[in-house]
Amino acid sequence: IPNHIVDSALTLAAIEGWRRITLRDIAAEAGLSLADLHAVHRSKGEILAAFVRRVDDAVLPEDDAELLDESPRDRLFDLVMRRLDAMAPHKEGVAAVVRDLSADPAWALCHARTFMRSMDWMLEVAGLAAGGCRGRVRAAGLGAVYLSTLRVWFMDDSPDMARTMASLDRQLRRVD
Repeated sequence: IPNHIVDSALTLAAIEGWRRITLRDIAAEAGLSLADLHAVHRSKGEILAAFVRRVDDAVLPEDDAELLDESPRDRLFDLVMRRLDAMAPHKEGVAAVVRDLSADPAWALCHARTFMRSMDWMLEVAGLAAGGCRGRVRAAGLGAVYLSTLRVWFMDDSPDMARTMASLDRQLRRVD
């Protein structure tokens, strides 16, 4: 049920926008009562956090030994592309969430911690420490690269995501 709720919320977000949908709308789309929804997720923020965790889980490899044979830049490239692949079924819904978060800085700030946690995990999987001052700077830099790449990805309708990959590669080279 939790994945179904997240999927329903993102489907509605693609149609109505994230800010416009309510918990009642999400429950109805998921075929649940409000009480059933409340038992799993108590807010739209929790639903969004569940989606981010699901994407994080998809990005984390079972065995990262193969990944560690690559350069740090190539590892980050692979991880960001895995992240985009995991989000692809809900691309329009994700775009609506990002658009609405961008328009509401207070709400975006509330979700910054979840976002930065994802960046920390991608750094750790890439073999780059995310702790301490240096790690914070790395995470912020990766976050900027990731958000910039998202903007390109939202507009990239090519089957091979060539524009997205080229943009990501260019940005990672610049910060390398």
